[in-house]
Amino acid sequence: MCGEPAGVQNRFRDRRGTPAPQPGPGGPRGPRPFFVYGTLRAGGANHDRFLRGRTLAGEPARLAGAVLYDGPGHPYAVEQPGGRVRGELVTALPEVYEALLTDLDRLEEYVPGDPRNLYERVARDVERADGTTVRAWVNLAAPRVADRLRARGRPIPGGQWPDGR
Repeated sequence: MCGEPAGVQNRFRDRRGTPAPQPGPGGPRGPRPFFVYGTLRAGGANHDRFLRGRTLAGEPARLAGAVLYDGPGHPYAVEQPGGRVRGELVTALPEVYEALLTDLDRLEEYVPGDPRNLYERVARDVERADGTTVRAWVNLAAPRVADRLRARGRPIPGGQWPDGR
């Protein structure tokens, strides 16, 4: 359904070429919605390729306690008290949840526990426009990336990545 970025396929296989074990969908408490703030937002470069026809809902949302940094080609959310990231809360169709989670992990080149990750998929409380919160998957900058961004990166004013990228 979707191509893998160069070099990703090998990270999902062990030395014998066997697929690496992946965590169950949604972790120990079942499926969660996704908080997206970059190319997966409506109108973003990856939205149609990965999300069109695979979601029940998408709505504006905010992630408190994080700052958005401009990375080459895409943004990174970095945990930081007092910050806010604006994005969208996306709820997957139940019948495609597991496949979508796998596809999004591949897009972000995320492998659980891999020190080469650029992002870490974590569960965080996200605030809807009406003020209610929901626990969602969020891709935060991995620790080494976050350290580099804090030292030399450019925070995005207002916590919202520009539309149309």
